Amino acid sequence: MSTGTTPLPAGQRVTHVDALARRAAVSPPASRLRRSLPVIIALILTAGLLTLSVFTGVADITDTEGRGHEFTWITRIPRTIALVLAGASMAMAGLIMQLMTQNRFVEPTTVGTTEWAGLGLLLTYIIIPMPSLMMRMTVAIVFAFIGTLIFFLFLRRVTLKSSLIVPIIGIMFGAVISAISTFIALEYDLLQTLGTWFAGRFTGIEVGRYEPLWIVAIVAIIVVFVADRFTVAGLGKEVATNAGLNYERVVLLGTGLVAVVTGVVTVVIGALPFLGLIVPNLVSMIRGDNLRSNIFWVFLAGIWVVTVCDIIGRVIIMPFEVPVSLVLGAVGSVVFIFLLLRTRRTLVR
Repeated sequence: MSTGTTPLPAGQRVTHVDALARRAAVSPPASRLRRSLPVIIALILTAGLLTLSVFTGVADITDTEGRGHEFTWITRIPRTIALVLAGASMAMAGLIMQLMTQNRFVEPTTVGTTEWAGLGLLLTYIIIPMPSLMMRMTVAIVFAFIGTLIFFLFLRRVTLKSSLIVPIIGIMFGAVISAISTFIALEYDLLQTLGTWFAGRFTGIEVGRYEPLWIVAIVAIIVVFVADRFTVAGLGKEVATNAGLNYERVVLLGTGLVAVVTGVVTVVIGALPFLGLIVPNLVSMIRGDNLRSNIFWVFLAGIWVVTVCDIIGRVIIMPFEVPVSLVLGAVGSVVFIFLLLRTRRTLVR
């Protein structure tokens, strides 16, 4: 007797949030135009949000008689490009970490990766007077890589019965690193500087200060090419090894790419809390867990979330600005609690 269920595509992990995706799978084949319609609407929405971002601000960039129009190329266009690169890359980093740990609540700001990058940045200023931007980014990337590996090793050695405990331990782990950074900053009178680094904001983005973010675009291209390997690794070590995949090498590659993204974004922008948590979960709730098919939507959704939060921060107390990290923290914490409660209800059933 038929069970009425439809087999999932190869490489797709079955979870309790795939119901919508599985119901979509039993629908009759749609025409090419109908399949392309969501992509077209998404691209139009993205273009509209980015245009709104360019025209949002105190200076009137349509003023051709004064110097208002000069802000278009000095700050508005670089800021919009930074929103695109930072939003898409941090959302992608969250998706990679969730696949490798098989936990939906893991992302760079919930496992301490961002705090480790900040610690590296702080030590660079203490040890080397006036370090270059490239040196700061390199040290931040190395510390983010080491910190993420330590957390992964901890997860392997400790068997946790509930997936809800993992992000709580990660947040505690990050709080310990943050406390160490605060103590060191107090000793060397760098507390104000430390607070400025961790308050993610796009206020200071202008020509000559956003260009390092193009590094994360290169990382995104690499992830697109190796997306299938991360998807297989997300099925677990045993399945990935049986499929002929070098699991350890893929995990190291993923950790390295996440560390590069986190280090660069932390140095140039600051912390963007919960972005890597919100976006992959919302995309997975609708489309399942295949990284290759989701990566395009994760990029777009990351851009949407960070752009909307940045616009809110720019207009809520205009002519002043609220850091985007503050808006993201408020929105992300609400979504985080919703996901926790949703998972708990599912486990009870």
